Amino acid sequence: MSDRPVPSDDELQSPCVRNCCLNEDDVCLGCGRTLAEITAWHTASAMEKRQILTLCRTRQAKLVPYFRR
Repeated sequence: MSDRPVPSDDELQSPCVRNCCLNEDDVCLGCGRTLAEITAWHTASAMEKRQILTLCRTRQAKLVPYFRR
C-alpha cells in the first residue's frame, strides 16, 4: 500500500492518469479503480471518494509487482 496520505475533502481529485486500460477484472491499470468506481466518481460524496482512493491505492500496490516480472 502507498505511504501517501489520502487528501483532505478539499483536495479530493480523481486519481486518473489518462492511461486507461482495464484488466480482466475491470480494474484500470493506470489508476487502480474499478470500472464502477470510475463511472461513479463524479457523483460520489467526499467520503465515498476517500474510500475509492484508499481502495485504488491498495490495488495499485498489488498490480505493480505484476509488471516487474
